[in-house]
Amino acid sequence: MSFLRGSENYVWCTTSVLGKGATGAVFQGVNKNNGEPVAVKTFNQLSHMRPHDVQMREFEVLKKVKHENIVKLLAIEEEQEGRGKVIVMELCTGGSLFNILDDPENTYGLQEHEFLLVLEHLTAGMKHLRDNNLVHRDLKPGNIMKYINEDGTTTYKLTDFGAARELQEEEQFVSLYGTEEYLHPDMYERAVLRKPVGKSFGATVDLWSIGVTLYHVATGQLPFRPYGGRRNKETMFYITTKKASGVIAGTQTTENGPIDWARELPSHCQLSVGLRKLVTPLLAGLLEVDPHRIWTFDRFFSEVQVATSTKTVHIFHVNKAASIKVFLKPDEKYEHLQTYICEQTSVVAESQILLYKDKLMLTEINDNTLGKDYPDTTAEEPVMLFNKNNNNVSMAPEPEVPKFPVFPNIVSVENDASQAKTACSVGHVIRRRIEALCSASVLCGACVARWGSLLGARVARVAARAEALHAHAGLAHSAARALDLARNAVKAHNRTAQGAAGESWSARAALVAGEATSLRGAAGALLARHAGGALCAEWHAAAASAPCPADLRLHVKARTLVERLRDSWQHLVRDRATRSLTYNDEQFHVLERITVAETGRRARALLMRAAPLARARADAIADWYKVAQTVYLQTQILDKDVSSAELKLLTLAARLQDAELGIRDCVNDAQTTQGNASRPGADAGLERSNSTEAGATKTQAPRGPSGAVGARGAGLRAMLAAHDELAAALAGNSALSASRSITSSCASTISTSASESIDLTHSLSVTGDSDESASMGAGTSPESGARTVIYESAGASEPAAGPPAALDPPALRCGDGRQTAGHTSCAVT
Repeated sequence: MSFLRGSENYVWCTTSVLGKGATGAVFQGVNKNNGEPVAVKTFNQLSHMRPHDVQMREFEVLKKVKHENIVKLLAIEEEQEGRGKVIVMELCTGGSLFNILDDPENTYGLQEHEFLLVLEHLTAGMKHLRDNNLVHRDLKPGNIMKYINEDGTTTYKLTDFGAARELQEEEQFVSLYGTEEYLHPDMYERAVLRKPVGKSFGATVDLWSIGVTLYHVATGQLPFRPYGGRRNKETMFYITTKKASGVIAGTQTTENGPIDWARELPSHCQLSVGLRKLVTPLLAGLLEVDPHRIWTFDRFFSEVQVATSTKTVHIFHVNKAASIKVFLKPDEKYEHLQTYICEQTSVVAESQILLYKDKLMLTEINDNTLGKDYPDTTAEEPVMLFNKNNNNVSMAPEPEVPKFPVFPNIVSVENDASQAKTACSVGHVIRRRIEALCSASVLCGACVARWGSLLGARVARVAARAEALHAHAGLAHSAARALDLARNAVKAHNRTAQGAAGESWSARAALVAGEATSLRGAAGALLARHAGGALCAEWHAAAASAPCPADLRLHVKARTLVERLRDSWQHLVRDRATRSLTYNDEQFHVLERITVAETGRRARALLMRAAPLARARADAIADWYKVAQTVYLQTQILDKDVSSAELKLLTLAARLQDAELGIRDCVNDAQTTQGNASRPGADAGLERSNSTEAGATKTQAPRGPSGAVGARGAGLRAMLAAHDELAAALAGNSALSASRSITSSCASTISTSASESIDLTHSLSVTGDSDESASMGAGTSPESGARTVIYESAGASEPAAGPPAALDPPALRCGDGRQTAGHTSCAVT
């Protein structure tokens, strides 16, 4: 008997079965012309008994649909032996989703990224069907195929359109198709319970099937499970029709026992908490019996579009040493991210410190950055979450791990294969848990490095600001002393001058300079104590007694053990296929049972070793975190104090400017008054004035033996140096201001103030004897009897070449009529 069958262009082998259904079977075949592998669907006698238009419906549907998420139709040909038409389709080498879920690795549902792929592709295929007014009517994991693309990526495709038909939005149908576990309750009542229900059905029956399928994919189990399974049909119908709105699962664990209702996905589900929050409402909307509450296709497509377009933000919560995921919608912002984090961690927004790499998250984004523009993160490179108000670190209790099954003493090929499969499933659970513990331990070390880098940079920056503040405060203090000297000169000239009144500017500046000195000392001490990776060194010392499970390669060992479990399971499955074993085969069978039991014991022991190591690592980071948070708070307080002192310095600089302007006005008034008083006698004393000017030219103030000048030159130079240095520092160092605008304004103000002080001091230089004034300080001139005010800068000296020309004051007339130029004292009558 030949197992080969063929058509004009294709040939297939009836032993290469890909799947079987009520109306036919699918075999793997090949194209005779190019050797391309294909899938060939043939039809049995039961299918040929259907009406001709029903038989042709699948062909017509396949010809009508063309979409990447629907299996591609290659040809419809006649079988050579006259057994009817066959459908030739592309071969999906990944198998059906049902077979994938049947694998021990997926006993508790698909991994998160694979689930999202199924959700996206299933929805896209269904949308194409609805766009063409088609209903599938037999949606289930067995009719969703996995196609492996040439680049290694995966595409899930809908197949088996034997029950599909064209159906408009409001149109109904009465024929019955589908698989009972996935049937809408109304169809189940009529098709399975055989009750004469006069109901028609709409396209929304596909939505119920999608809901059951997605729950199965997410958890590895059907949502509605009566005790005894299919044979308990009445209970099945009761569960699906009597459940409350929002309930997504119902399970009966004992015969005639109560139903356990669930509104959330089970704990063993592999989906993260963040994704569950998106998927659970989706399932609740699809698994509604009430036709007025069940979602429409448009809403389903819309909600899935939102869920699959989210930005996944991987976050490592340091206080719990656990990873979480936040799914940020494209138009959501930072406040939404903080809210989602709070929902999963109970860390309020005000206490969240988020680190992206070694920087604060808000240095990469701002409050209004849209979710779609957030930087990419991965499980290995997540955002680090610290709690600024809590420095405790404690891992969550270990979740309960399923127990390995125990083989009975009696050898049974059927039961042994089933037990080995269960053991393999438990092995995968243990492997995933060990991998999570190793990952958490690695991320604990990563968060120390990132936090240490951030703190080091912040401490260094604050120390630099404090140093600059100290230097600038010193310059401001010098300028204030020079301004006080100028003000004293004005007060000596005119006791009623309003611009010269007030307390000492140097005293005010001394307070700011003292505060700056104190801050510089505190910042320097903090920098010396924690610079150069001192925090990281403390962590490494604490973690020396808690080795990382990943460094011990425990996760690699776990994978090796799981592979051994799979090999033994496959061996027992082959034994089950043979049904009867020879004596030698039975001995090998017993050895495989022993291997499964021993490998399971080693896997559990590996978990018991990894968990304490991970907890010890968390305890070590708890000790480090207390120190790190203290440094963080100290740095934060110091930063605020430096900012406050900078603002005080800016305020002082602005007030110094105002004071200089006031003193300048007083000098201008004095010059104007002197000029008016001397005008009436100008003509009469012209000759005497000329002779006096000539004499004054000949009697310039002599210089001392060291080349120093008197108090005038010293005071002017001190004021000039102080103001120029302060203006340049303010203009060039942004650390002195809370904002660029304040700094720019202040720098301009101080620069202008410095030049005005020089002009002011020039105007205050009037007659007096240089030598006598320098020796007397402030007192009475021996020549004129007038009170003399001397101001100078202690220890100031000039080069022998003399002061710049710009410092020479204009010639003024003294009270006794003598004209002077370049003298250092002011004789005021």
